[in-house]
Amino acid sequence: MLEQLQETKTNYYEEIKEKLLKSEIYDRVKDYEKNQNKVKVYFEIGKLLHDAGKEYGKNIIGEYSNRLTIEVGKKYNERNLRYMRKFYELFEGQIWNTLCSKLSWSHYREGLSLENINEIKYYLDECQSKNLTVRELQDIIKEIKETN
Repeated sequence: MLEQLQETKTNYYEEIKEKLLKSEIYDRVKDYEKNQNKVKVYFEIGKLLHDAGKEYGKNIIGEYSNRLTIEVGKKYNERNLRYMRKFYELFEGQIWNTLCSKLSWSHYREGLSLENINEIKYYLDECQSKNLTVRELQDIIKEIKETN
C-alpha cells in the first residue's frame, strides 16, 4: 500500500516535471505563442498540484519545488508553484480562449499577489479591457497595498 502511494506521488511529480521541461523547450523554440502555452501549462500544473495536495497534503508543493528547482530550474520554487495552484483554483472552469487571449503569465502572477479573489479578477479584467502592461498593473497593486 505504501509502495503504491509512493508510486502515485512520483507519477504526479513526473507529470509536472515533464510538462515543465516541454514548456522550457517550447519557450526557447517558438516566441509567438509562447505566452499562451505558458499560461496553459501553468494552469495544468496548478491542477496537478491541487490534486496532489488533496492526496498528499499541502506540503507536497515544498517537496516538489525542492526537486524541480534542482532538476528543471530555480524559477519553479515553492512560491511560484503556489501561484500556479492558486491560478488553477481561481480560474477553474474558465474558457481557455478568454483566459489566455491577451494577458501574459506575468499579468496573472502579479494579480495573484492580491489576497482578495474579487480584486484579482477585477484588476485582471481591467488589464485585458484597457490593455495594461505588467508594469502598469504592478503600480496599481503597489498603490492598493500601500493604502491597506
